[in-house]
Amino acid sequence: MTTVELRFSAQPEHVRTARLVAAAVARRAGVDEAVLDEVRLAVGEACSRAVGRHRSHGITSPIEVVLTEEDKTFSIAVGDEVPASGSDGSAGPADGRGGDPRDAGDSAADGEDDMGLAVISGLVDDMEVSTTEEGGVIRMSWPKAQVTALP
Repeated sequence: MTTVELRFSAQPEHVRTARLVAAAVARRAGVDEAVLDEVRLAVGEACSRAVGRHRSHGITSPIEVVLTEEDKTFSIAVGDEVPASGSDGSAGPADGRGGDPRDAGDSAADGEDDMGLAVISGLVDDMEVSTTEEGGVIRMSWPKAQVTALP
């Protein structure tokens, strides 16, 4: 298992760098070339969402992106440090694909979170959104291209 970690200050101009790094690491990990644009777009949306959450809550700590290559999958986790808004530390369903994506954000009024999660869920087959007292994480994964052996 290979892991690459990226931390960047919560500034919109750094999102492009995160997208480029994610695409490069995904390519090296063996993700199919046809899927690289989806990886790039999904990471851009997740990082933009994290930057927006940090800035709207006055949090100055960096955004964290963890890219992990496993045997058959390539996964990316984008984390922020905005705590859950619910009184019990929960933010609704943990899976952004099941239920209303607004449940995974800070509030139902936060339309940018909703739109970003909707875009990501359209790009990624396997996605999970969770928010705890320590912050939020969007986990996404893609299958690696299958290599067939020559006879």
